[in-house]
Amino acid sequence: MNKIPQKKIVNIPESQPNDAAVESSRKLHPWYWIPTLYFISGLPNVTVMTVSVILYKAMGISNTEIAFYTAWLYLPWVIKPLWSPFVDILKTKRWWIISMQWCIGLALAGVAFLLPTSFFFSATLAMFWLMAFASATHDIAADGFYMLGLSEFQQSYFVGIRSTCYRLSTLFAQGALVALAGWLELTTGNIPIAWMITIGLMSAIFCLGAIYHQFILPKPAKDSGKPDRSASDILKEFANTFATFFKKPGIMTALAFMLLYRLPEAQLVKMINPFLLDPVSEGGLGLTTLEVGLTYGTVGIIGLIIGGIAGGFLAAMGGLRKWIRPMAWSMSLTCLTFVLLSQLEAPSYLLINCCVFIEQFGYGFGFTAYMLFLIYFSEGKYATSHYAICTGFMALGLMLPGMIAGWLQETLGYQNFFIWTIICCVATIVVAYMVKIDASFGVKRK
Repeated sequence: MNKIPQKKIVNIPESQPNDAAVESSRKLHPWYWIPTLYFISGLPNVTVMTVSVILYKAMGISNTEIAFYTAWLYLPWVIKPLWSPFVDILKTKRWWIISMQWCIGLALAGVAFLLPTSFFFSATLAMFWLMAFASATHDIAADGFYMLGLSEFQQSYFVGIRSTCYRLSTLFAQGALVALAGWLELTTGNIPIAWMITIGLMSAIFCLGAIYHQFILPKPAKDSGKPDRSASDILKEFANTFATFFKKPGIMTALAFMLLYRLPEAQLVKMINPFLLDPVSEGGLGLTTLEVGLTYGTVGIIGLIIGGIAGGFLAAMGGLRKWIRPMAWSMSLTCLTFVLLSQLEAPSYLLINCCVFIEQFGYGFGFTAYMLFLIYFSEGKYATSHYAICTGFMALGLMLPGMIAGWLQETLGYQNFFIWTIICCVATIVVAYMVKIDASFGVKRK
């Protein structure tokens, strides 16, 4: 008779910490932190990829220097799998998230304060480098925290929410903030001050986000910062993930696909905004920074989102193997819109907006195939780690061609440069036909 109470007495203290941990995670619904976390995650990436290009163009830097130096900013995302184990070993994911948000906020503050100086280019690049490394680390921690802080059902439920918020941050940075900078350029007549205010606002957003997440992010019991395995075991498994990745069947074809599918876009993305901003006498369209913010940051992003939704829907209905080739053609043929704009003497603002919408829709539609292939190729025992390696190759495929895009444009001129990007589309089509994909992958199951 005494055994039953003894069991109860032993079990009560054992269950209390777990119940408390679960309860503390439930106090704040994921809606309080998932949208803000992934909105903030997207801001540094679009700042490095796009906003920095517009900023340096406004400050008078040449296209060759802009493309070369901003392309190098992709490097942290290329090599981030190399330090991802240390994010698991040291501290908690929650600590890394909040710390990196403060780091990004302070780096952006550094950019803002250094813009009015005579040595702004090298100094702000250093700040952008710091921000890029912090952002790559933030991505590692946020993705890990997403899995620790949510149940399996919640992870599935919020995957679309996190993706949407990530893209909304692109709309906000590339649209609203660039438009703000353009409006300030016109009203103040001082380009460095206009961008100083804009970048300073971004810095404030990150600092406020760090404060908000300090109080709002849950503290899952699994996010203890003390992994079950030793550091040496984690590093051995980390080395094994790389070894098994490069032993996967079809690895050479897959690497070719990862590096070449986005070859035209990697060059195009670096020169679209300079093309929109450069005066007509230099082959550009002569738009103001405000007009670029409204065009590429709103109309373009809307086209990108609609294209992505359409691509995801069709891929789910017919599978990746059925749609990868049409999506590759979509990525390629819509680049012709910039060939058209570069050939016209004075295209209307309406036509420019229509062309940007078509190009971004085609890119969003075609990019679906790329992301699905990364997921497909990552399947297996080390799916998460292999996917991180795939995204590293994705960033490398953007970085290397982007480095020479400015030099090519200044050598060829805008008209011939855009024709060159169409020629590069041959690589996109070829690798799409080369890869072998299981017919059932991505098909909606009844």
